[in-house]
Amino acid sequence: MSVVAISPRQHPPGRVNRARVARPRTGPTLTITVDLSVGQVSPRLNRLMELLGELAESGEGRMSHEGRHFSDDVVERPTTQDPAAVRIVTGPRVVYQGDRPVPLTRIEYDLLLFLAERPRRVFTRIQLLNSVWGYDHAVVRTVDVHVRRLRAKLGTDNPLLTTVHGVGYRLADEARVTIET
Repeated sequence: MSVVAISPRQHPPGRVNRARVARPRTGPTLTITVDLSVGQVSPRLNRLMELLGELAESGEGRMSHEGRHFSDDVVERPTTQDPAAVRIVTGPRVVYQGDRPVPLTRIEYDLLLFLAERPRRVFTRIQLLNSVWGYDHAVVRTVDVHVRRLRAKLGTDNPLLTTVHGVGYRLADEARVTIET
């Protein structure tokens, strides 16, 4: 088990805080990561999970457990996902296509999440550089390269990103993307 406490920090003027652009933090954050792949959950760990769940239910916290049930036995997520559907799980920053995890780089993940959070909106390459990369002084073709790599990783038979010629990119209308926290 690992515990990470993150407090909000101020950045020097002119420096972009990419984490605050997508999800502003209002106060200190405590992240607890528990490896549940080892087998049974101990009674003490089960009690910790119950307490965290009570905090989340009371509105004092948020708990993401990725489909796992905390009891004496760990129950896996059923594997009945649509093979073309894409799930973006924001807590651990993981993307699944059906039941298959898709390995993405940080920028590919941020780009997909940014477009998925804003469906039916077209973004120019400059807007994407500002919003996803955090700066606009790079070559705008950088966006094209990352879109091409993202399309290759998610398969050509599942069109997620649409090119609007002469303008930029957007999430495809027929894209089956869900975002989970």
